[in-house]
Amino acid sequence: MSSSVSPLRPEEKTLDANRYATKKTIAQGLLDVALLTANASQLKYVLQVGKQHEFYTLMLSLIIVSIVLQLIVAILFVIIGGLNINKTRDHTAALVLNDVILIFVFLISLINIIISGFGIEYSNQPLRLISESSTKNS
Repeated sequence: MSSSVSPLRPEEKTLDANRYATKKTIAQGLLDVALLTANASQLKYVLQVGKQHEFYTLMLSLIIVSIVLQLIVAILFVIIGGLNINKTRDHTAALVLNDVILIFVFLISLINIIISGFGIEYSNQPLRLISESSTKNS
């Protein structure tokens, strides 16, 4: 009487790679939207303050570059999503696009670290003080 024991118990779950990838992609997309929203908010602030912000040109340039790179990454994600990685002919394109996306995401992260370093809260002239001083001079 030999009884074969299954390596997996019925109560154990195996990793569903498709479900994991889908959740990871959704989470990545939400983080991308959050970063884009933060950059748009920073851009609005810098434009409202204008050249009175001590790092106006630097901040404006970095925020715009970050937003443009985020849009490029979004387009590349759409392109890579259209590839069928089950087909051998799409493997090279998928690998190249994946590497390009990785480089762009690294650059976006680096740019946003620099933006934080020269950030809004470190300005010597907060928006409130500029608004008050401009109404006093009027």
